[in-house]
Amino acid sequence: MSDFTQQPQNQHGSHQPYPGPYGGAPAPQPQPVRNGLGTAALVLGVIGALAGVIPLLFWVAGVLGVLALILGLSGRGRAKRGEAANKGVATAGAVLGLVAMILSVVGAVIVFKAASDVVEEVDKALDSASTAPKDPSTAESGAPAAEETPDGKPLAAGDASVYDDDLQVSVSAPKPVEAGEYAIGHTEGNKVYEVSIVVENGGKKAFASDSLAVSARAGAEGATAEEIFDGDTYGKGFTGTVLPGKKATVKYAFDAPADAKTLTVEVTPGFDYNPTQWELTL
Repeated sequence: MSDFTQQPQNQHGSHQPYPGPYGGAPAPQPQPVRNGLGTAALVLGVIGALAGVIPLLFWVAGVLGVLALILGLSGRGRAKRGEAANKGVATAGAVLGLVAMILSVVGAVIVFKAASDVVEEVDKALDSASTAPKDPSTAESGAPAAEETPDGKPLAAGDASVYDDDLQVSVSAPKPVEAGEYAIGHTEGNKVYEVSIVVENGGKKAFASDSLAVSARAGAEGATAEEIFDGDTYGKGFTGTVLPGKKATVKYAFDAPADAKTLTVEVTPGFDYNPTQWELTL
């Protein structure tokens, strides 16, 4: 018997080696690279950041920012596991998503603040529209006395015009005075009359008197009575603020024709107030 085992021969008579004890292992297959999440995050982040620049699109920026942040973080996770090759793109998308979210918050604050300001201005306008003179007879106790006058008729000297915010305006009886040497507004042959205008703040808010306007007409023809400007005596007008419970008095002088029998003084406390007239006997 031979000391070795004869190997099998193939059909050509050559020896064929035995196969090894284990079969050959197959080569590993590469994992598919999925870059879609990172790319989508970048696109959504760019659009969201651009939308965030426009305050009115804050909600668009917020939604896109959240999506970009989620997709960007998911894309980074895939890149770390070797399932994607665009880690930088995914990171940029996540960062832009965060920026879009921040801009959406800023835009929301701007929009809501602007809306609040508009509502406040509308409320002020509505309040101003309702600020009209009250019937003088409805003045509160302690206010300057006022006679009952028909609607549309001017008030008399000493009567008070009381507004809805409890601002009270009154005009004194006219007093003839001499015009100074350097008075402006006086015409030779005319007469000068002084009136005192009193503003009393009976409301709860300070009254800014700088916008108070005064004008006058004289005689039956209603000719304009020029206001007299005479140094520190006449022409300074109302200035400053009248606090609640306080009053301010300013003297005005007007130039009227010598034969004028009446002086009509009109006072408008401010842009939000209706004018009131007083017909004064000269």
